Amino acid sequence: MDRYETIELEKNDGIATLWLNRPDVRNAFNKTMIAEIIDCVESVEHDENVLALILRGRGEVFCAGADINWMKSFSKLTYEEDYQENMRLAQLFYMLYTFRKPTVAVAHGASFGGGNGLLAACDIAYCSQDTIFSFSEVKLGIVPATISPYVIKRTGEFNARELMLTGRRFKCKEAYNKGLINHIANSENLEDELIQLTNEFKSSSPQAMASTKELIFNITKHRNFNDTIDYTARMIADARVSEEGQEGMSAFLEKRKPSWVRNGENITSK
Repeated sequence: MDRYETIELEKNDGIATLWLNRPDVRNAFNKTMIAEIIDCVESVEHDENVLALILRGRGEVFCAGADINWMKSFSKLTYEEDYQENMRLAQLFYMLYTFRKPTVAVAHGASFGGGNGLLAACDIAYCSQDTIFSFSEVKLGIVPATISPYVIKRTGEFNARELMLTGRRFKCKEAYNKGLINHIANSENLEDELIQLTNEFKSSSPQAMASTKELIFNITKHRNFNDTIDYTARMIADARVSEEGQEGMSAFLEKRKPSWVRNGENITSK
């Protein structure tokens, strides 16, 4: 897909920002948006000029979950068709969770249902102080199924039980305390904090960041603890003999910046 109907993509100095762009329906998911996000995330992952991906929402809220009109259409689907729709949404969250580059989600206004799946699947989640959260699925007679692996990883089992079983609304401080988000930012300071964060990415080795994500993924997927001894020793050995590993150590010893550090180049597209 070269043009998107429901999202926008911006690229600036190695940072890609994917904007949910259905503000008239509070950036709620529908079939088209899911397909477009999947297409966009896949293309950004393979773009060598992109160091990191940020997810944000246009308008008054980040994401209100599933589009009501899209949900109404489920009554006309067969079980298999319904299953395939759900698989595409599950694929979206998994693609974000396994994305090889750093991912950041930034919530504002409200984040309900699947919006919280986006937050939970990303490496780092921010929200503004005005953000309201809810796992509202149980209020509709359904379950927060496709987002649950990532939410449970972030919040822990019993925080997830409370939030998902009640479906109640809660504020940013509780979202922070329960681990759903990493940082709460004042609206005035949010952009500055994101710049500071992305500058950290720009000064880090792209390959080392990708390998670190791979390391964390493999260590946390029920790997036998004894196996981690050999695995981690081999991973650091591989990193040290890699081109970026050699460059990073040389730059440190020579007291200069490594070659991957960006010098403010700007790349923008939509």
